[in-house]
Amino acid sequence: MRVADCMTQDVRIANPEETIRDAAKAMAAIDAGVLPVGENDRLVGMITDRDIAVRAVAEGRGPEAKVRDVMSAEVRYCFDDEDAEDVLQNMGDLQVRRLPVLNRDKRLVGIVSLCDLAASAGKSRAGEALSQITQPGGPHSQMTH
Repeated sequence: MRVADCMTQDVRIANPEETIRDAAKAMAAIDAGVLPVGENDRLVGMITDRDIAVRAVAEGRGPEAKVRDVMSAEVRYCFDDEDAEDVLQNMGDLQVRRLPVLNRDKRLVGIVSLCDLAASAGKSRAGEALSQITQPGGPHSQMTH
């Protein structure tokens, strides 16, 4: 199965100049914990509810802080035509629960989560990826920022 067959296509994109309050409200409205951040028709980052808690609130930044100041600028992504099982393995290796999905023109076309892929790849593969994702540390640890 391809990623395009199991991803979420309707994606809310945050602007880096929006406030973290705006981003948090958008997350609440769509019941999501992550928003891709786009500028000039390009993906420039990702912001998560955890980024808001750890990089903003814990460091004393108020709700008017900009998304740009707390987002992760290093964006890992996958392509819509990739095999879902390969992406699931990659998510485990990268220790991430969600990835933005791009087409081959590098335009954002969706987002895929561990849950989306688990439904297509099966419980044992999802369990392996989750085991890797939940290991302490990794490239997306909040302690490295």
